[in-house]
Amino acid sequence: MRLGVNIDHVATLRNARGERYPDPAVAAARVVAAGADLVTCHPRLDQRHIRFDDLYALRRASPVLNLEMAAVDFMLEHALRLQPDWACIVPETREEVTTEGGLDVDLVDLPRIIEALKQASIKVSLFIDPDDRAVRRSASLGADAVELHTGAYAQADASETQMELQRLIDAANLGLASGIAVHAGHGLTLDNLSPVAAITGIQELNIGHALICDALFLGGLEASVKAYKALMASARES
Repeated sequence: MRLGVNIDHVATLRNARGERYPDPAVAAARVVAAGADLVTCHPRLDQRHIRFDDLYALRRASPVLNLEMAAVDFMLEHALRLQPDWACIVPETREEVTTEGGLDVDLVDLPRIIEALKQASIKVSLFIDPDDRAVRRSASLGADAVELHTGAYAQADASETQMELQRLIDAANLGLASGIAVHAGHGLTLDNLSPVAAITGIQELNIGHALICDALFLGGLEASVKAYKALMASARES
């Protein structure tokens, strides 16, 4: 199982003081050196964390770069210039603090944007809720992967956790049966990660906020990456 580290909140910290540090590209290089399999970033249209002028340094620092992007032409233009390995199309609204749900897979412009990315040899994933229809629609649109939104699982109380976990299991199985890869992420922490990492159909987890926060207490980015990688490996072995 691959670990993608979202380094957006390194940029959040930088932007809080208007300084040039900490540098997201330095963070990207360090998480890769520590064992992360890829780096994820989400340049929002309001540039609240990752800025558009960060992207090319991140591309150089990241052997595998996953660009999260809104389904708009402005971001498509950036993606085509940047040439990330993956483009993960996500929903985006200006008011939200973080992504609040899965992508509307019926967006009118989605087929055209997916086709343009694939024509440029950029692999495409769609960030969706663990919903049967969304998985099937993603496959029919030609996506290479779905990334299952794990937010409902992460926020569920004890009485709902197993139900939300089963939704992820069912969606992962359907994704594989539909011929597409399955990734997952959002709200995952060292405390809730193991049951999701144990789902054999999921090939990649993208984790950001918690991993960056844990670096404060575990001894740095390298230690935090290694802790998450070790927990993922343990979950798979068991």
